[in-house]
Formats: sequence, C-alpha cells, structure tokens
Amino acid sequence: MDEHIHQRQAGPADAGTARSQFWEGFAKGLPIMVASAPFGLLFGALAIDNGFSLFETVLMSAAIFGGASQMVGIELFGQNIPAWLIVFSIFAVNFRHVLYSAAVGRRISHFKPLQSLLSYFVLTDPQYAETEKRAESGRPVTFIWYLGVATPIYVMWVLEAGVGALFGNLISDTHAFGIDMLLPIYFLGLVMGFRKRDNWAAIVIASAFVSIIAYKTIGSPWHVSIGALAGILVAVIVAKPEKSQEQH
Repeated sequence: MDEHIHQRQAGPADAGTARSQFWEGFAKGLPIMVASAPFGLLFGALAIDNGFSLFETVLMSAAIFGGASQMVGIELFGQNIPAWLIVFSIFAVNFRHVLYSAAVGRRISHFKPLQSLLSYFVLTDPQYAETEKRAESGRPVTFIWYLGVATPIYVMWVLEAGVGALFGNLISDTHAFGIDMLLPIYFLGLVMGFRKRDNWAAIVIASAFVSIIAYKTIGSPWHVSIGALAGILVAVIVAKPEKSQEQH
C-alpha cells in the first residue's frame, strides 16, 4: 500500500504527542500568517471602500476564507455585472484549488468525514505545500498537525480583515512600504522548496512564461489559471510513465 495514502491516525496511545504535533504545525503556519498580513489588511480596507460594513467584511473572511477570490469578489459585487460572471471569475482565480484538493486528498484519506470537510475548507496554497512536504518526508499527516498549520493563518486572516476595515485607510500607499511583496516572496520560497522534484525547472518555466503572456494579453485573474494549466500540460508531456507492479 502507498505509505503516503494509508497513514495511521493518532489514537489514544498518541495522546501525549497531540499537543506537540499541533504546535509543530502551528510553527509552520506562523511565517505564512506574517506574509499574508498585508493582504488581510488590504482586503478589509477595500471592502469598506466598496460599501461593506465591518460585520460584513469580517463575516466574508470567516465564511469564505478565499484570499484572492475575496479581492475579486468585492471589486465586482458593486458593479452592474451578472452574478454568473462574478462566480465564474472567482472560479478562475481559485481553479488551482481543484488541483490542490485532488493532491491533498491522497494525504488525508484517513481523516474522518468531518475532519476532511474542515481540512478542505482551510486548504490554502501554503497549507498544500506544507502538507506535501511533510508527506514526502515520510512523516504522518495527522489531523491535529494539519489543524495546527491552519489555525494561525485562518484566525489572523479574519482578524486582519477587521483591522483593515477599521484602520486600512490610514495606509495611503502599500507599495511605498513594500509590504505588498511579502506574500509573493513567500510563494517563491514555496516553489523553490519543490526544486528537487523531477522536471521542476521545465514546469516552472513554462508556467511562468505562459502566465506572463496571459497577464499581458488577457489580464488578471485569468493568468493564474492559464499559467497553472500550462504547467500541468508540460508535466503530463515530460512525465515518465510508472512501471506497473507485478501481480503476486
């Protein structure tokens, strides 16, 4: 059996390590929390500018927890745009999460149904990356560890939305401070963390090249999904077929 798919759940005998697993995951989530802080604040400020109340702003972050899709949503809600087009635009931004869910599903197949639902809800780009790295290192992906990673990211994202709604207008230009670069730098670090995988360079170069062209010609947010699809296509082309295991 695939050791990554069939991982043992923490049982009574592991109760003593549950706390350490949670804090181990929590430590992984802290730098993500810091990197995403400017965007949480920015979302809160944008939401207020687009007519949202403080309660609606915080509720949206708590209920959707969508990052970039929330940004796209608030920019489109106040315009005379059909609802289906808003939904489609948000789907385009978050299409990569379909792929994340398929990949992470292999790692958390041993979770209980409610645990799986919660795990998919808090699934983000860095959550996916940290889960993949842990699984590939041969360490068990337990629910308590997974929750530990997600907790600081989720809690602070919601709080930052509220703070941004209250005080975001005090920051006149985020570009002047360079804080808008924190998350892209963190994502670059995540990508570099997978550089030892086969065909990594070809896939990254193809995805980046196509994404840049799409951004210049079609525009945001479509370049995200188009770049991802280009990377997937290259991965399929250059992938080596696995040899079928002999039947015993």
